[in-house]
Amino acid sequence: MRLFLAVVLLALATASCCQGAELSLDISGQKVYDQLIELAKFSDDANPAVTRILFTDQDLNARAFVKQLMRDAGLVIREDTIGNIYGILEGQDAQAPAVGTGSHCDAIPLAGAFDGTLGVIGGIAALKALKEAGFVPKVPIEAIMFTSEEPTRFGLSCSGSRAIAGMLDGDYLSTLRDVNGSDYLAAAQRAGYGADTYEAMLRGARLTDKDLGAFVELHIEQGPLLGEGRAGDWRGDGHRGPAALAVTFYGDGGHAGALLMPYRNDASLAASEFALELERLVLATESIDTVGTVGRWEVSPNAVNSVPREAALEIDIRDIDADRRDRLVADVLEAAKKVAERRKVRVTSRIINQDPPAISGKAVVDAISASVEELSYSSKHMVSRAYHDSTFMAQVAPTAMVFVPCHNGWSHRPDEHATPEDIERGVRVLALTLARLAGAASGEHSEL
Repeated sequence: MRLFLAVVLLALATASCCQGAELSLDISGQKVYDQLIELAKFSDDANPAVTRILFTDQDLNARAFVKQLMRDAGLVIREDTIGNIYGILEGQDAQAPAVGTGSHCDAIPLAGAFDGTLGVIGGIAALKALKEAGFVPKVPIEAIMFTSEEPTRFGLSCSGSRAIAGMLDGDYLSTLRDVNGSDYLAAAQRAGYGADTYEAMLRGARLTDKDLGAFVELHIEQGPLLGEGRAGDWRGDGHRGPAALAVTFYGDGGHAGALLMPYRNDASLAASEFALELERLVLATESIDTVGTVGRWEVSPNAVNSVPREAALEIDIRDIDADRRDRLVADVLEAAKKVAERRKVRVTSRIINQDPPAISGKAVVDAISASVEELSYSSKHMVSRAYHDSTFMAQVAPTAMVFVPCHNGWSHRPDEHATPEDIERGVRVLALTLARLAGAASGEHSEL
C-alpha cells in the first residue's frame, strides 16, 4: 500500500484587511515578532544564533517565559510528565476532545529565532485574541509547547509528541544517553518532570482521540517556494516520511607516517565512499521528493597524525512515498556492507527510526481554507519538506499545518527570519481556524 505523510500546508501571501464581521481579533504581528526575539535571548550562544537544548538551564528559562505568556493570555496551564506544556482556553464542555495547536521551543546549535517558536508564541497569541474578543469555544482549545522536537541532546526527535501519540517505547528511550552519559528520565527529573519509571513518564503524556479532536501547527516554511512567489498551482498531498540510520565503519588505524598505503583500511575513506554512494542511490530514484543526508560524521581518533580507525555516521532519509523510502533505506544499508567489503573494514548499522506516514485531516484543511478565504489571503497547497510534531499528532487526531514564508527559505541558521506582516497573517488564519474547529458556545460567533 502506498502511504503518504500528508500534512497539507497553506502558504500566506498578500492580503486585504478583512477580519470577518462576527469576530474581530486584536492581533499584532509586531508584538508576536518581538516576543520571538525576546525568547531568542534564552540561548547558549550569542544572538542572532540560538542554541537551546532540552532540559538545560536555557530550555527551562524559555519554558518559564512561555508559561508567563500563557498566564498573561488568561490560559489555564497544564504540564505533563515528559514536559509538554499546555495553555488551555477553556470550553463550554470541558470533557470534550480539545482542539490543539503548537510547536516546539528547543533549538539545534546555532539555529535561529523562528523555527518551532512561531507555532508556540503564535498559538498563544491566537488564543489570547479569541479570549479578548469574547469568543467562548464549545470545546477547549490548547496551545502546546512540545518537548524536544529537535534530536540534539538524545538523538531522538519529537519525543514529546511521540509520547502523546503512544509511539515512544520506554525500553528504547532508556537506552539513550547524552554526551555526558545522562539518561532521559534523569534529565527530565532534574528539570522537574518525569516519573518513577520510563513507562509511567510516557503513560502520563499519552493522549487519544478522546482527548484531542483536531490539531493545527503554525510554522515557517523552511524552504524557498513561498518567498519566490511561486504560482498557486503548486500543490502536494505529502509530508516527507523520515527515517534515520546510524552506520559506523571500523578500521585498524595506525601511525600516519609509518603505516604504508597498501596496508591501510581507513574507516574515514570508507565513510566517504559510502556518503557518495548514498547520494547516487537517492538520485537514482529520479524523484524530487526523495532526499538523503549524511548529517553527522564523527571520526576517531580525530588526530592529524593518525589513520582514522572509526567513522560514525548518522543518515537522514525522507520521502513522501513510504514504500520508495523503505526500499531506499534497504539499499543504503546494503551499500554500507558492500563499501565495507571493498575497503576491508568492518561495519555496524541500525535503524534509529522509520516513522509511519499519516494522512492530513480534511476537516482541518477545510477550516484553514475557509479562514484563508475569509481573510482574502492568497494560498496554495504544498508538501512539507521538514520534520514536525504534526507528524505524530496526526496519529492522534486530524492534523494540518499553516506555513508562512521565511527569508530565502533559510532555517536552522542564525539569519532565519520571518516578517511581522507574514507572522500576523499566519496567526490570524490560525485563530480563525481554531475557532471554526472548536465551535462557539453560543450563536454569537457561529458565523465566522
